[in-house]
Amino acid sequence: MRAQNLREIWIINPPFQPISVEHLFETFRNDFVNIRVLPVLEGSPSTESVVGIYRGVPVLNVMVTPERGWDILPKEIFDRIFALFVFLAISPVLLAVSVAVKLSSPGPILFRQYRKGMNGDVFSIYKFRTMYQGADKPGTVAQARKGDARVTRVGRFLRSTSLDELPQFLNVLKGEMSVVGPRPHAVEHDEYYKDLVQHYMFRYRIKPGITGWAQVNGYRGETAEIEKMEARVRFDMHYIQYWTFWMDMKIIALTIVKGFVGKSAY
Repeated sequence: MRAQNLREIWIINPPFQPISVEHLFETFRNDFVNIRVLPVLEGSPSTESVVGIYRGVPVLNVMVTPERGWDILPKEIFDRIFALFVFLAISPVLLAVSVAVKLSSPGPILFRQYRKGMNGDVFSIYKFRTMYQGADKPGTVAQARKGDARVTRVGRFLRSTSLDELPQFLNVLKGEMSVVGPRPHAVEHDEYYKDLVQHYMFRYRIKPGITGWAQVNGYRGETAEIEKMEARVRFDMHYIQYWTFWMDMKIIALTIVKGFVGKSAY
């Protein structure tokens, strides 16, 4: 160190394993040398710095909910204003779809299903009903597949164009969802995937969204293969890590430009 006039000593060390640095303190007590310990977290959901300050105390962030502070305020304000604007702008479409759903088959116009929100809080998500009433067995939710007999003719059109998702702007107005964020899945699907896909549940550290980074990159609709869900989660993790308000604007623009039609939406 002295011969090369070096000023930094970095110790690469697995977290929570004891390491002795007293001899370094003693050796370089009169030298202007920085001694740092870098914890190596294999499989960490984020590549950001894991060392932070919490209420003035240095901490090692192993797994934490992203702290946005005041940066999140524009997103919260935009969500409410945008959702209200969309509701007013598309009210004729909502009325027309409501009539079509009511005439398609007996049952309610809206379909409600439990989903997980931020920090795992469960809420009821709203959609236009696209299946025959009683199509699913109690306690089970099967993903719709191509040619699914449970889906009505009107429902097939609504699902392929994502028009069935429009009532979710009501969830945004209620503060349960955001316009942009990881798509929430049925609670039953969460139980299935949480032990199969790494970082799957980390997606719920932020508010779920109507559209997201995964969706504009081609991952919407059915996820029959585990690889598709893994890819969706990777895109969601990228969004969580690199989120900015302008990234949300980009995703909304891409959603509009690319359209709402998806090949895997049945």
